[in-house]
Amino acid sequence: MSKRFEGKVALVTGAGSGIGRATAVLFAREGAKCVIADVSVENGEETVRMIKESNGEALFVETDVSKAAEVEALINQAVKIYGCLDCAHNNAGIVADFGFTADLTEDSWDRTLDVDLKGVWLCMKYEILQMVKQRRGAIVNTTSVAAVRPVPGECHYNAAKAGIVQLTATAALEYGRSGIRINAVAPGAVRTPGLERYSAAIFKTLGNTEILKAFGQKMLNTPIGREAMPEELADVVVWLCSDAASFVTGSHIIVDGGYIIS
Repeated sequence: MSKRFEGKVALVTGAGSGIGRATAVLFAREGAKCVIADVSVENGEETVRMIKESNGEALFVETDVSKAAEVEALINQAVKIYGCLDCAHNNAGIVADFGFTADLTEDSWDRTLDVDLKGVWLCMKYEILQMVKQRRGAIVNTTSVAAVRPVPGECHYNAAKAGIVQLTATAALEYGRSGIRINAVAPGAVRTPGLERYSAAIFKTLGNTEILKAFGQKMLNTPIGREAMPEELADVVVWLCSDAASFVTGSHIIVDGGYIIS
């Protein structure tokens, strides 16, 4: 049976865990040569090990996506080693502390926007420059349901994720005639190692207020009635990068078990 990405090269940022790792593993299973980017050397190398144990091919590049020089070097190394860049999943993201809007620190705002919004733009910038040369490519950016339904205590994160939606749409308009498709995927609650740490941190910082209790209950009380598994997001990302989605660009696909409509 032929594999969807045989002979292609896929880049995934934030691939050391969670959705990014699941996406990289699936790309490799479908035949892609994978470039794994993460700030954590240990986690990134673990993803590479998992791929190689399944007879896949992968390369790890330590990268802070908020730094232009590191992102440019990442793309250059991918092309130097593998010759091209067919697909990219810009997934790296953080939440730097929590706080209601008037209480949030400037440092928290800057760090979150640097990674979550500027980082996606920088990745797109250098990915697109390479893909324009090739006259082909597919990019998927990770946003969040927070882009359309804000999370209390996370104005910086909400703003960054909403910004990615417009970055995605703008670039899709600009580069469609160059053979490049650019889409976004918006997860709801996903069962990753970071979800429990995230939930505990926000409640510890902001207190068990009524607004947070109501939000937490609603986030998990979806029509499907559970959290997503990382692999369920990976399926959507990889589909968006595949030929099966050849007429899909500028889209913002919500994968939240019905949270937004509930």
